[in-house]
Amino acid sequence: MQECIFCQIADGEAPAATVDETERTVAFLDAKPLTAGHTLVIPRTHAESIEEILPETAHEIMDQLRRLAPAIERAVDADATTIGFNNGRAAGQEIPHVHGHIIPRSRGDGGGPIHVVRPRESGPGDQSPDEIADRIAELL
Repeated sequence: MQECIFCQIADGEAPAATVDETERTVAFLDAKPLTAGHTLVIPRTHAESIEEILPETAHEIMDQLRRLAPAIERAVDADATTIGFNNGRAAGQEIPHVHGHIIPRSRGDGGGPIHVVRPRESGPGDQSPDEIADRIAELL
């Protein structure tokens, strides 16, 4: 998909500070980093959401995240990393191409855990956890 900036980066048609590449993935520094070393890992083939990527590609993305996180931590002298995906526009995905974030973190950096993305609901909602789990299992 040529209008997708991440597809252009994967094809070498747009510039990026690439840190690693595999047959199915490209990892590069985020153009608008939250911290120094903030890296994105993308599939080479266009997919807007996680469920659109092939299992082999999903495995390779996870392997890249696993391999890159400690190297990034050492490169920028970080204590840890936050790793995550925004899957869909409502979740904050700005570029409609699957991408995992590796965000270097340091003690006292002012950031919080991933749980602060959204405040917890005041109650359990209309469905019990068992009902929700059953519904998810049913949809698989």
